[in-house]
Amino acid sequence: MASFLNFGGWKQWLRTARANQAPAVLTRRHIYILPTRFGVVYMVMLLCMLVGSINYTLSLGFVVTFLLAGMGTMAMLHTWRNLAWLEIEARRAEPVFAGEDAIFEIAVTETRQRARHAVVAQFEGEEAIYADIDASSETLMRLPMRSKTRGWLKPGRVTFHTEFPLSLFHVWSYVELGSRCLIYPHQLSSSAPIPATADEGAAGTLDARSGDDDFAGHRTYQLGDSPRRVDWKASSREQGLFTKQFQGEAKSSLWLDWSLTPGKDGEQRIQQLTRWVVDAHAGRQSYGLRLPGEEFPPSSGEAHYRSCLQALALMKVPT
Repeated sequence: MASFLNFGGWKQWLRTARANQAPAVLTRRHIYILPTRFGVVYMVMLLCMLVGSINYTLSLGFVVTFLLAGMGTMAMLHTWRNLAWLEIEARRAEPVFAGEDAIFEIAVTETRQRARHAVVAQFEGEEAIYADIDASSETLMRLPMRSKTRGWLKPGRVTFHTEFPLSLFHVWSYVELGSRCLIYPHQLSSSAPIPATADEGAAGTLDARSGDDDFAGHRTYQLGDSPRRVDWKASSREQGLFTKQFQGEAKSSLWLDWSLTPGKDGEQRIQQLTRWVVDAHAGRQSYGLRLPGEEFPPSSGEAHYRSCLQALALMKVPT
């Protein structure tokens, strides 16, 4: 008894549920088990059957009671084994815009050569994801979490649990993923026109080597095109806006400038810039981004698009 107290045995028996750090293995030290409501009813029923068998000396009653008790004991073991020794590893979460569901991918690997059934994973207060895991295989579980604000979203711990095979016992374990998802700012539903800057060639710069007075045709209007280049006569046919193109005209470049962005507060200005970045990227335009203390030269492509959105997501609003 003294050694039990000296070596902290009582702390081990009364320990609170704690999370395992990913990548993690669900060992016996991190798995917890309790009877479900059905399990409690099942145990009460067995107790009543035992009392009745003793009271009336029913041999068949003893047989049925102990048979059902043995079945419950085996169910407890198999429910625990359905979760034990699974390996959990977090994968990279792709960025999303605020208000969308961030998807955290979790790889669950079975290494004990036995299939696992009805394994559930979920974040607190979020949708539960069910999966059956084949023996000696890896299953990818995609857990959603609703995003609210821009910046880094840390999901916290994920709960794995199961009640297979008889739903008499609830077995669970916690895993701290340690991963995070970048949340881009929310986009404004309606976009304001981009203010022209002094050094902006919004409608394109002229290449003197090819001449600048030869009309080369039309193209669909793109965000940032100068109203002077819009062919209003061609656009009056109700087929959309068209912009005049001239021979020697280079591809237009936009400057998205924080100081010229409208908005009643800093967050609304960030949302407006986000909308402009998305629209410019969708239109395959070359665009630059000017933020307080940071500047991205005009460019295009996926890498430039992601860099601009990340800068807006992590930006500290100037006071």
